[in-house]
This record gives sequence, C-alpha cells and structure tokens, in this order.
Amino acid sequence: MFDKIYIEKLKSNFTEAVRVIASNKVRTLLTSLGIIFGVAAVITMLAIGNGAEKEILAQLELVGVNNIVITPIPDEKEDGNEEDSDDGTTESKRFSKGLDLLDVKSIKETIPSVKTLSPEIVLETYVIKKGRQNPVKLIGVSDSYFKTSNIDIESGKNFSRAQSENALPVCIIGKKIEKKLFTGESAIGKMIKVKDVWLQVIGVIEEKFISDTAQENLGIRDMNQDVYIPLQTFLVRYKDRKIISDKTVEVSGGVMIISNGGQQGPKKRIPRGNYHQLDKLVVQVENSNQLNATADVLSRMLKRRHNGMLDFEISIPIQLLKQQQKTKQIFNIVLSIIAGISLLIGGIGIMNIMLASVLERTKEIGIIRAIGATQEDVILQFLTESVLVSIGGGIIGIALGVLASYILELTTGIETILSLSSILLSFFVATLIGLIFGIAPARSAASKSPIEAIRHE
Repeated sequence: MFDKIYIEKLKSNFTEAVRVIASNKVRTLLTSLGIIFGVAAVITMLAIGNGAEKEILAQLELVGVNNIVITPIPDEKEDGNEEDSDDGTTESKRFSKGLDLLDVKSIKETIPSVKTLSPEIVLETYVIKKGRQNPVKLIGVSDSYFKTSNIDIESGKNFSRAQSENALPVCIIGKKIEKKLFTGESAIGKMIKVKDVWLQVIGVIEEKFISDTAQENLGIRDMNQDVYIPLQTFLVRYKDRKIISDKTVEVSGGVMIISNGGQQGPKKRIPRGNYHQLDKLVVQVENSNQLNATADVLSRMLKRRHNGMLDFEISIPIQLLKQQQKTKQIFNIVLSIIAGISLLIGGIGIMNIMLASVLERTKEIGIIRAIGATQEDVILQFLTESVLVSIGGGIIGIALGVLASYILELTTGIETILSLSSILLSFFVATLIGLIFGIAPARSAASKSPIEAIRHE
C-alpha cells in the first residue's frame, strides 16, 4: 500500500514539475546552459582522451618497446678540411668513419643490457612493372628487424640465415606494394625488378595504418610501401657507402691506380655527403629501466669509436611518446577544469532559479501545506523540478558533446573515440548536480510556515 501511494506521489510531482518547466521555457533553458556546456565538455574531453590513448598505444607498437634509435648525422660541409676552434685558430677536422657494421659488432660484444640490434640502410629507388617505374624505398635489414619493429609477416616467411649471409636476391614487400604490382594475386614466389636487380618475393608484411603525426614526430616510414632485403644483399648488390674515396679511380691493365687528378693548384676536398654505412640502428634492451643508462653508454662508446666526432644522434621513442602523452594529459586536465567550472556555474544557476521559484510560489506552498502536504512532499516536489532541469540540460549536453567530438575529428584530424561509459558518466553527473544544488531551495520551501506562506503577497 505504501509503495502505491509513493508511486502516485512521484507521478504527481513529475507532472507538476513538467508543467512548471514548460510554463517557463526560456528561463529553464538559460538555467541549464551551464549544465549543457559542462556535460558537452566532459564528453568531448573523454573522447579526446580515449583517442589520444589509442594513438599513443598504436605509436608505441610501431616504434617497439624498449628501443633506442641511433641515426647518423650526414657530413654536409662542402669546402675545406678545416674548422674554426674556440680560440679563433683553425684546426684540421677530425676524421670519422661513420656509423657502420663494426659499431654494431662492438655494441653487441660490449654492452650486456642490449637484447637485439637491428641495423638499416635506406635507398630511395624504383621498382619496374610492365615498363613503368614506381618509386619505392629499398630497405636493407637484418632478420631481427621485423621483431624489434613489431611487424608481422602476413604471408610467406622471414629471411633465412643462408639468404642473409650469402646476399641472395630475395625480398619482403609491403602490403601496398603487393596490391599495386600484383593486383588480385599473391606476390609470394614472384619476381620484381628493383632498380637493376631482380628480386624474388618471399614474404609480405601485414598492413598497418601509420598516421602523418607518427611519421613526422617519430621518424616512422610508411612501411606498407617499402621493399625489404637482407643487409648483405644491399651492400653487395646495390651500394656500400663504407667504400670511401675522395679521389678519382682509374683502371689500367687490370690495376687500380688512385690519382689526385693533377699535381698543380691547391687540393680541394670533395664532400662525402652521407658517408655513414648505416642509415639507422635500433638497439633493443632487456628492460625499460635500462634505457637511459644504455643510451648514455652508447653515446660515449660511439663518440670514442668515431674519433670524438658527434656525428650521430640517439633518441628513445618511448620517452617521446610519454612526453606527448603528458602534454595531452595536461590538455585534458585544463579541459576538465573548464568542464568542472561550467557544471559548478550550472549548479549555482539552478539553485538561484529554484530559490527565486520558491519565493514566487510561497503562497502556493502555503496552500498545499494547509490542505495536508508534508514537508517531505514539498522537498520532493522542488527536488524533482531541479533534477528534471539538470537531466534536460544533460541530454542536450550529451547530444552537443557527441556532435562536437565528430566535428573536432573532421576539422582538426584529432582522433576522438566516444564510449558508452563517458555518456553514462555525464548523465550521472548532470543528475547529481541537480540533486545537490536543488536541496537548499527545497528545504527553504519546506521550512516555511503554512500560515505565513498563505499571507505572503
């Protein structure tokens, strides 16, 4: 019996609350603006946060876990062999052999924290198909490359030890290369001509989406359009930059004669350009706690091996990603504060309007109290009104937040991911705001004396 009476009270309060809100549409809308924008900000913030988290995890998968990346700095100086010292005098520039396979061997033998080493050589060239040239990047790699870079081979197999050691003309291609050159059929076992060398396709890597942001910030290539060959195949069949000569080479009677091209006039150094044998070296350590210490040891070791020349750069991609994540977290915190302020202002607005409504309806409150309504009934009536205003603002805010998330992704390219949990959280917050800020006006209405309320003008 009690339940039925209570349900009837709720129905009556709900009907009355709808009537009051409908009779003051503009005032109700203005009251709920803070709730609307606060809820919209919460949903947008959570959508951006989810998108950022997904992007960070995807980028982390691309760069690999616990990796240190060493990249060479090419020699771009074109004239002379001298450089100015700090005291104004000139001194001969030190010679550095550059980043090469001997460095790889030395790192492997010297630093115990190193788990895997993956050297790379990159050549921008072309692949020929039906008489047409298509630009590709030819990448010389070791068989450990795909493991350290978290790349799965979708079909075929990885390079065998014999293929790597004997410099056999085999390759693993990106998915986009297979689609472009072998439309509708498998590339495994087929031959492709890259520059002047015929290569047999033994594998195709799994296609991965790589954003422009990842390519720019982390130096990641679009691996879907690359052709991978064993490192030794690259050095033997294409180009080995370890063979350095600034002089002309003449062949006479089967004997190689190195000449300076003339004895008269000052000697002029021909720039070597990118004299490094390797274009990239990925060092994977056993534990993430060893990253900084290993990077420091690598820096000192390579500088000593390169005759004191700092012609290389060491970076730790996971730290760059953590920095990006920290920046995005700060952005989310700022957005959270804005959303919190909007919700607080919305709650205060609801409380003010409800207090004004109590003042306007004082006589009405006196009448319903005189005919038998209890303080609980009055509190329930005004709480219902404030909660309905909040819920209405919350629903509009949810729609606005969803729309804002889609517009933000379309206009800025920032990935946003909406989730049911964020929508439910926003709805709960809106309801809670109405409940909390509606208590004071409801208690104020219930505390009025029925006789004084009826006499109020």
